Amino acid sequence: MQVDVDVRVRFTVNDEALTDLHDRAFGSSATVVQPWSYRLERHSLTWVGAFAGSTLVGFVNICWDGGSHAFMLDTAVHPDFQRRRIGRQLVLTAAAEAKRAGCQWLHVDYEPHLRSFYRDSCGFRPTDAGLLNLNG
Repeated sequence: MQVDVDVRVRFTVNDEALTDLHDRAFGSSATVVQPWSYRLERHSLTWVGAFAGSTLVGFVNICWDGGSHAFMLDTAVHPDFQRRRIGRQLVLTAAAEAKRAGCQWLHVDYEPHLRSFYRDSCGFRPTDAGLLNLNG
């Protein structure tokens, strides 16, 4: 079931609201070292939020290399709003923004339980990739 939300690109970020969304979506409590607004302005091509009224219920961040590659990070939907196609709406909006900026490729990493979402719902295809843990 799809729900009507207001999707906003490069919205003014409320650090507390975005931290709360992340905590709820990922089931963890993270300490914010630098404000979200600072990090997004400094490192991101764009970001997209989904709002139910004035409440932030979804978020995705797009970083890039300044050229043809963009990287999707932090895709989050509040648990009370999941399985309503909000995540798909966020991802497709962010992808369109990256394309509009001249990017040719959009990369995303995800855990196995999210495979159907990214592949079937959003159209990503599998690739080989590598990961290096810098802390261990």
